[in-house]
Amino acid sequence: MARRHIRVVGAMLQNAEGRYLITQRPPKATLPLLWEFPGGRVEEGESDEQALAREIREEMGVDVQVLEQALHTHHDYPTYDIDFRVFRCRLTSPESAIQHLRVHDHRWVSLEEISQYQFPDADAKTLAKLLGLEA
Repeated sequence: MARRHIRVVGAMLQNAEGRYLITQRPPKATLPLLWEFPGGRVEEGESDEQALAREIREEMGVDVQVLEQALHTHHDYPTYDIDFRVFRCRLTSPESAIQHLRVHDHRWVSLEEISQYQFPDADAKTLAKLLGLEA
């Protein structure tokens, strides 16, 4: 049986205080209650930017402007492979309240605080790049 290859996009959203938005996966999701950059799967016929804007709207009820790609990594899980691309994003209306539509929780964290949260392996690789821990 062929391995599944999944393309996933994430948002690197930073607020005026320089803190990054992370979200917690729902209790019944794959990799439950782990933290991640918000985002999700790219569907057939979607660009990365379209998928990311859709996922953010569906998960948290806010609109984002998708900017440039910041990071890219691959990760092999036991039964599937992830092609993970993170884009810098900006909230269209920074005063909009983040809703928990398809996320369990959210936090705005500094880079120093981010290590206090448990992330899926693919996100952890991205964080290592962000923090300069990986070449």
